[in-house]
Amino acid sequence: PTEVIEGLKLLLRGGVAVPSAEAVFSVERSLPHGHVAAVLGCARGAGAPGWFASAPKELQPLLMALLVARVIAPASKLATHRLLHDDTANSSLGRVLGVGQCRAEELYAALDWLHDAQPMIERRLARQHLLGSTLVLYDLTSTWLTGRCCELAARGHSRDGKRDDPQIVFGLICTGQGCPIAVEVFPGNTADPATVAAQVAKLRERFGIQHIVWAGDRGMLTSARIEQVLKPQGMDWVSSLRSPQIAQLAAEHGPLQPSLFDERNLLELTSEHFPGERLVVCRNPLLAEERARKRGELLAATEADLAKIAAATRRERQPLRGEQAIALRVGRVIERFHMAKHIELSITDDTLTWQRRNDAIAQEAALDGLYVIRTSVSAQQLDAAAAVAAYKSLSHVERAFRSIKTVDLHVRPVFHYNAQRVRAHVFLCMLAYYVEWHMRARLKPMLFDDEHLDEASASRASPVLKAVRSEQAKAKDASKTAEDGLPLHSFRTLLQDLGTLAYNVTHTTLNPEAQIVLTTRPTPLQAKAFELLGLNPACTQ
Repeated sequence: PTEVIEGLKLLLRGGVAVPSAEAVFSVERSLPHGHVAAVLGCARGAGAPGWFASAPKELQPLLMALLVARVIAPASKLATHRLLHDDTANSSLGRVLGVGQCRAEELYAALDWLHDAQPMIERRLARQHLLGSTLVLYDLTSTWLTGRCCELAARGHSRDGKRDDPQIVFGLICTGQGCPIAVEVFPGNTADPATVAAQVAKLRERFGIQHIVWAGDRGMLTSARIEQVLKPQGMDWVSSLRSPQIAQLAAEHGPLQPSLFDERNLLELTSEHFPGERLVVCRNPLLAEERARKRGELLAATEADLAKIAAATRRERQPLRGEQAIALRVGRVIERFHMAKHIELSITDDTLTWQRRNDAIAQEAALDGLYVIRTSVSAQQLDAAAAVAAYKSLSHVERAFRSIKTVDLHVRPVFHYNAQRVRAHVFLCMLAYYVEWHMRARLKPMLFDDEHLDEASASRASPVLKAVRSEQAKAKDASKTAEDGLPLHSFRTLLQDLGTLAYNVTHTTLNPEAQIVLTTRPTPLQAKAFELLGLNPACTQ
């Protein structure tokens, strides 16, 4: 038999005959490893060792462990300690970085160092990504806190609908492509515009960037902030007008009829109310149809509920009586659908009648589908289409928030009560997204992400129109496979697949003093991922 022949060859070469492999070779422990190797290698490639180079030597591997753990298994610091410790590890991270015997207090010490080092690390990222750049994206979000002991916790406008819980607010600065540069945490009752001055000062004083174009939404870059913060600092901006300002512009220039817009759905104007600025009026026909449909449905729903209240005033048994009682029930309906501006009410002690304000409805309908981009940048630097595209690039920040808060990195629940550690925790999540952003860019052929989004955007007749996926991306969506036939993944499920590549600690009786580490052979999909990342899963040091 072939196996006997091979065994005889081994003996003739000086080998040893054994009854079975298990008799001399045993696996002591097998740990998920592939995702650790991928994230750790990319973190090193993205410059993480330089971020932590000034930390005490014993903290440097712990800082790297915190960063990688936030990507592969986001959890509390105590749960991260269990993930790293040799006795409770569920990945190879602790062994690879040599922190398998760390104490939880050491992780908190590393987090405290990260808080103090945040200005230095952000300055390093700004020098790397913002020098020579003209556009930065800035937006704000909120997340609720688990306890009420943190001095940053306060009740404010919740973007997550958690109105009853104290929260924090944090603002994120990104490049025009969505790469995160800096983050800052504010008390939970801080209004969006109030954070702008701090971020402008950060870029000018800490990063040494004298001139830049800020892109922010209309709730962030208000007229007051533009006049009080950006103009005195010599900064330019790209933002948009609020609804009352659009109505004011329409009154100044006459009705903005659809016929005024060319095939690009763009119209550039100036206004005496916005001196020195260019105004790009955009009309999205699909958005106009959607707003008209929604307004009609809300009006119909409001009138249906009002009809029920009116019927209650006319019923024979226990009719609804009293102007105040009727008004209370009407108020709940009006507040629910926000249609008070379009309905005129008449309430007496025993009746309720209403009628639509057709003039107000017509005035609002005339502005359906319209939004106005405002910018101080000249047309030579940023034409109308580019200004619209710059404003729409704020979607990159929204994607970062979605990843940091829910999909991948799970910034919440925030278990820290110390304000310093809350800030360090959010900054750690930003650095983790920085690593993820670079990984996504390389792994696009294996993800559902659109590799040809720029080409698809350039082929659109107008930047006002809804962004569409490229034909290649549509083909990936339909087949669920890449061009080479391998299955596609989300970023999270790809990490889970890589995690099945194991780190095996083995032992042999032929050499009792030696421990042999073997990594399993990568599957074709895993091999492709490591090839795209330019990494070898067996080389993690």
